Amino acid sequence: MIRLSKKMLFAIEAVLDIAYHAGGEPVQSREITRRQGIPRRYLEQTLQHLVRSGVLTGVRGPRGGYRLARERRRITIGEIVRVVRDLEAIDEAVDELPGSDLGRQVVRPLWNELHDDLMVRLDALTVDDLCTRAYRDGIPSEAEKNLDFTI
Repeated sequence: MIRLSKKMLFAIEAVLDIAYHAGGEPVQSREITRRQGIPRRYLEQTLQHLVRSGVLTGVRGPRGGYRLARERRRITIGEIVRVVRDLEAIDEAVDELPGSDLGRQVVRPLWNELHDDLMVRLDALTVDDLCTRAYRDGIPSEAEKNLDFTI
């Protein structure tokens, strides 16, 4: 079941930050921390997990940082949620929990249906959709200053 945790919110915000502010250069974690106010202890571990999961790519070196591993229209919020859910290891075996017949046969299946419905919605929502919302809401992007038109 999805639990909306700080780490979940920070992961979505960090990927969105990279997509929204990257321009032509990798985004360094300290820039994400500055813009989003995400504590670094949460951020580094989460970013590394997103790299291992293929959502982000890590770039080494003095001007290194993070980039999206694919086009932002090909990364879904559902994918990010699954990565963090696995990181937090909250997939507990609900079937093994004690409970009444009402709980096992009515409440838990209902909860699973709601979870499945939510994941369908999150899988349909891309990082590009969130960037479009940010542009529409007038949130300034630092990408313009990071663009490189050198040929």
